[in-house]
Amino acid sequence: MSVWEQVVGQDTAVETLSRAVNDPGAMTHAWLLTGPPGSGRSVAARAFAGALQCPEGGCGTCRECRTAVEGTHSDVDIIATEGLTLTVALARDLVQLAALRPSLGRWRVIIIEDADRLHERAADALLKSLEEPVARTVWVLCAPSLEDVIITIRSRSRHVRLRTPPVDAVAELLMRRDGVDEPMALYAARAAQSHVGVARRLAHDEGARIRRRNVIQLAGQIRTVGDAIGAAADLAKIADEESGAASTERDAAEKARLMELLGADPAARTQPPHVRSQIAALEKEQKTRATRHTRDVVDRSLVDLLSVYRDALIVRCGTPVALVNQDMGDHVQRLAQAMTSEQLLGAMDAIGLARERIGANVPPLLALEAMAISLQLPR
Repeated sequence: MSVWEQVVGQDTAVETLSRAVNDPGAMTHAWLLTGPPGSGRSVAARAFAGALQCPEGGCGTCRECRTAVEGTHSDVDIIATEGLTLTVALARDLVQLAALRPSLGRWRVIIIEDADRLHERAADALLKSLEEPVARTVWVLCAPSLEDVIITIRSRSRHVRLRTPPVDAVAELLMRRDGVDEPMALYAARAAQSHVGVARRLAHDEGARIRRRNVIQLAGQIRTVGDAIGAAADLAKIADEESGAASTERDAAEKARLMELLGADPAARTQPPHVRSQIAALEKEQKTRATRHTRDVVDRSLVDLLSVYRDALIVRCGTPVALVNQDMGDHVQRLAQAMTSEQLLGAMDAIGLARERIGANVPPLLALEAMAISLQLPR
């Protein structure tokens, strides 16, 4: 079993990274892995870290491989922000970390899973390490595309591009790794549009499948401005429900753990000032995380909604391409009959614009309302 087996459908990228592990001449101090959501950027980064630490170049079974992939290796640091940006303070801490020699492993590997969330000042703080690399320290930065990374960072890194993995490859991974039966694995991989993490959730969570179906059914139901406002509210509600379900229990556990560490009494009516300040800081962090998660859920819903208009356009044009929503063929057919090709393309543009606006910090509900008004069926 190789450490690369979890990196699905990325033969070219795996070949490049494997060669760097085995050939010092192909190795460099900074790597930039880009690819669409679900392509496995962070999985590839962890596999690369494991291969760098492994005496055999990535056997997948030794302690070095396992701990690197799991994120528990003492010389592999994985930075995955749950906020909206990576801060300057964090960047400066990473620069200091990069200057240290590895304690046990062959390399010190620093993985930044959201390099696109480095704003300009934080990126500037990293430049010194990238311009004056330390021996035995490797940076692995992950982002959706080159354009999402500040030019000063990407110009000092070696670029490896990942692609969207094939549906069959994602389904095979779900069957092999998670024990999902073949029909469900194929449905999940197709509905997730080869996003491995989303496919896994769809395969295991009936609630996620129901929420996705509710989003898909919004297409073709918007006939008036009132319908549009209602559809936008429904999309926002679906996102809030999923985000709340994911965070409520976690937030409570984090607060209880903090109270325990501080030696505070959770039942006390008032807390000492130092406890209140720590709780306030935690609640601020949780709020930021919830904001990001809600936006991520909204974006995923818009991707799902976009897929049904894409399918309708394929049906209308008679293109021999597999549909994402094969299980909702009747719904797709009705939408294809109700709208022209130009109108379907306009709907897809409206969804893309909403995604851009939300990414630029426009309040999600406002962006969704503007989008939904553009999705009204022709009269």
